[in-house]
Amino acid sequence: MTTAAHRRLPSEDIKASIRQRIAEGGWQPGMKLPSERELVQQFGCARMTVHHALRELEDEGLIERRQGSGSYVAQLHPISNVLQVRDIHEEIAERGHVHVTRVLAVEKLKATPEIAAAMRLRKGSTVFHVRLVHVENGVPIQLEDRHVNPALAADFMTRDFSQVTPSAVLFEHAPLTEAEQVVEAVLADAEQARALDVPAGSALLMVSRRTVSQGAVASVARLYHPGSRYRLIGHFSV
Repeated sequence: MTTAAHRRLPSEDIKASIRQRIAEGGWQPGMKLPSERELVQQFGCARMTVHHALRELEDEGLIERRQGSGSYVAQLHPISNVLQVRDIHEEIAERGHVHVTRVLAVEKLKATPEIAAAMRLRKGSTVFHVRLVHVENGVPIQLEDRHVNPALAADFMTRDFSQVTPSAVLFEHAPLTEAEQVVEAVLADAEQARALDVPAGSALLMVSRRTVSQGAVASVARLYHPGSRYRLIGHFSV
């Protein structure tokens, strides 16, 4: 028998539906949401239930409610200056949002010829590999696929990546002295789409990044971001 403690509340269904619309890019940042009256008709529930769901989404930072105007999708993710390499956890925390990491893989493997060349290692060298999904306020914004040079972060595999990011570990062991990165538009394959909660074939921004510490390559990473949730910002001054 289902107890009240385990029964799903109507407001949770409304929040889940709105989150999904935002995650799939159907509701873009800055877009006005349907009115409370329209949502009442859509979900067939009391207006107080809709009001409660919207208030909680506002508390989570997913939407903005403007007095006398309505509710709007928040400008969630203006992240990553293309001229800087930063820890994604710090970027999200600076916005007052909640960062959660979903760990998909942490493993040792033999470097492919492509990875070995990028890391300036001999073919077949052992490297560390992680695949993670970074989530901001419940919305996946980055799939991180990173290979790390064991010589520069020997304890890398012992770290709990649900609590600390690979970038933070690398900054600790191999201070950044050089970085290269390329930004490309790609289409999400089935695995990437599942990880980022987007339809297969969706537009992604892929940042290919190589970081160097004192002349040695510390890591090479491919960072995939849903195009509808992510902006790359550059700033340069003399």
